[in-house]
Amino acid sequence: MQLGEKAGLKPSKPMRDVFGDALLAVATENPKVVVLDGDLGNSTKAERVRQTFPERFFNIGIAESNLVGIGAGLAGAGFIPWITSFSSFLLCNAYDQIRLSIALGNVNAKILGSHGGITLGKDGPTQMGIEDLALMGGLPTMIILVPSDPASMHAAVKAATDHVGPVFLRSSRVPMPHIYPEDNCPFEIGKANVIREGTDLTIIACGLMVSSSLDAAADLAAAGIEARVVDLHTIRPLDEASIIAAAKETGAIVVAEEHLLQGGVGSNVARIGAANYPVPMRFVGLSDVYVESADPADLLRKYHLTSDDIAAAAREVINAK
Repeated sequence: MQLGEKAGLKPSKPMRDVFGDALLAVATENPKVVVLDGDLGNSTKAERVRQTFPERFFNIGIAESNLVGIGAGLAGAGFIPWITSFSSFLLCNAYDQIRLSIALGNVNAKILGSHGGITLGKDGPTQMGIEDLALMGGLPTMIILVPSDPASMHAAVKAATDHVGPVFLRSSRVPMPHIYPEDNCPFEIGKANVIREGTDLTIIACGLMVSSSLDAAADLAAAGIEARVVDLHTIRPLDEASIIAAAKETGAIVVAEEHLLQGGVGSNVARIGAANYPVPMRFVGLSDVYVESADPADLLRKYHLTSDDIAAAAREVINAK
């Protein structure tokens, strides 16, 4: 069964292709947008800008530290740079430059971390960004965005470009089904979207796991359990009000993420809940493991990141109320 099918969601093209379209749209709209590539434009789809505006596209090669340094310099010259590569390469090879040249000075640069999570599949663990949100979370000035469908990707790229300051945006190789109307996606940095109402518990998710959460909610509804589903598209700043409201109004929370549990979204949601309105919580994410090369759907099943796993966590947390 396809992702989102239980919830009645329509399929889409891969999110990296959607990112390429969205990047070209902001570059067309704003002549100050420039794109820096780590020789992966065909994979991140940043090459869409090169094909239309070759004078505003710079392939720096497989040299991520230089990629970030040049991007910071272009930002200082008044441009809006999009620094694009895989999350694993950028954050592991150029973290020092991101910290010193961009985050510390609150520089107006945008970072695309493509191929986040484990669903790039057969490329294997060297290219899987399973720790990217934790690493970016260690940079206090960095806005962190994780779109969940094509419309939210377009909205996130536009919001990131318009925001003055550093932004990290996570993209994916795989398709994510349509959740929002393509011409009407509510998107405000720091404001989560409630995309399904429910009173028995709340499922808070980001990225790919939002569609899985809607599938889980459909299964739970068939059993008489009504789950609220929250699309937490902004990881920093977190929408604390939505998290606290979920705790008060539904009394239980499940957090689902395609990321390591250690340092992930769930730990931040738990921190806010514990400080303001403690309720039972359960967490669906990666344990302390590097996964192997395999088909994305097989990996999601093996490492318990499916709608069935979310539904099981939901039943468990309701029993703990």
